[in-house]
Amino acid sequence: MQNTPDPNTENDMVLRETSTTASAVNTPAFSPLYQQIKGFILNSLRASEWKPGEAIPSETDLALRFQVSQGTVRKAIDELAAENLLLRRQGKGTFVATHAEQQVQFRFLRLVPDSGTRGSEGPAQRDIIECRRARASADIAKALSLRSGDTVLQVRRVLSFGGTPVILEDIWLPAVPFKGLTADRLANYQGPMYALFETEFNVRMVRADEKIRAVAAMGIQATLLKVKRNTPLLSVERIAYTYQNEPIELRRGYYRTDTHYYHNAMN
Repeated sequence: MQNTPDPNTENDMVLRETSTTASAVNTPAFSPLYQQIKGFILNSLRASEWKPGEAIPSETDLALRFQVSQGTVRKAIDELAAENLLLRRQGKGTFVATHAEQQVQFRFLRLVPDSGTRGSEGPAQRDIIECRRARASADIAKALSLRSGDTVLQVRRVLSFGGTPVILEDIWLPAVPFKGLTADRLANYQGPMYALFETEFNVRMVRADEKIRAVAAMGIQATLLKVKRNTPLLSVERIAYTYQNEPIELRRGYYRTDTHYYHNAMN
């Protein structure tokens, strides 16, 4: 018969383990037990113990590993699944979420056609305008926690739906983690950009902060989006972060909203 951890002792065990690893998982020792287990699982994800798309150990195995109850592990996994870091598959187990998954592809793209069905227009047509190395300006360096003048990759692309350009994006990436990234690689990759970063550069975006404002189309924006100057656009500035909470991408997008709207579900 499988031994069930004593609820009076499991807390002490995990707290002792936390005292030596809290700095790695950023989980204080006084946090609820399931939060500590969540921190340990996150630490394994950061260390690439389980890669995107791979199954993690079962709840039973994790409970034995951490010497806690299965219910405690389940609660930790529930939170990670709600944060789109893990993906449950009925009858198959729990997997590390990947940007190649259909349900994850639109996680960071909040623009929805007026029909109300994201993805109904089919995949976006991507036109890579440029991908070049540049020196980070002060504001780019600050956003990416770099030094002013450090080398970054600057990407400009247009996303079109049904042949109509809808999104213009300027993207900045620190050069070191993305060595070898070229316009051809971006143009020839068939999946989402974040899936490319994940599979070929071992960089996974797990969360993002966005700032949104209304702007008027000017110069290159109007030209590439094929709208008149001063047409209203939605400006979305995003900083994406990795498991290590490192800023890894700055993206400034200009969205046409004549046939689309920005949708964000809040809990």
